Amino acid sequence: MQFFLMSGRLKGEMRRGWVKKLGISRPESVADHSYRTTLITMLLSDSLRLDTGRTMRMAVLHDLPEAIVGDATPEERSGTHKIDVETKAMEEILGELPEELIALYRAAWNEFVEGATEEARLVRQVDKLEMAIQAWEYANERGDPSLAQEFWDSAREQVEDAPILELLFQVEP
Repeated sequence: MQFFLMSGRLKGEMRRGWVKKLGISRPESVADHSYRTTLITMLLSDSLRLDTGRTMRMAVLHDLPEAIVGDATPEERSGTHKIDVETKAMEEILGELPEELIALYRAAWNEFVEGATEEARLVRQVDKLEMAIQAWEYANERGDPSLAQEFWDSAREQVEDAPILELLFQVEP
């Protein structure tokens, strides 16, 4: 139950970049972002014939530490500091689960953080694609596509694989 309650915090954790950079008063939550990231991951993973169970596990877990540490922009938390803080939070969240699940989810988290497998690279790129899609939606709601440019540029720096690039270019400001 503690795991479920902790993960539920993501529904109330607003994505800070939209507030700080675009002034969105009611932005998407981390849970909103994670849901669409997982959905896109599922579709692309199945299409690419990757291990969809692994990719979806990573996608669902990728922002779970934010239930403890909160969402942060790259300017606020990045690099090894981000990994260290979020890994510590992940360990706390997983703490009361059965040992076999802790091992499974810890492995998925580490795979995502390391980004060395095709599955992890997919999830990491989809995470950025989803951000660009959301920026495009907010920019269009406001009638100013240029508002999405910073987010699109950030995604473009990290998206390399053709199927994901194809989708990214569909939301280019």
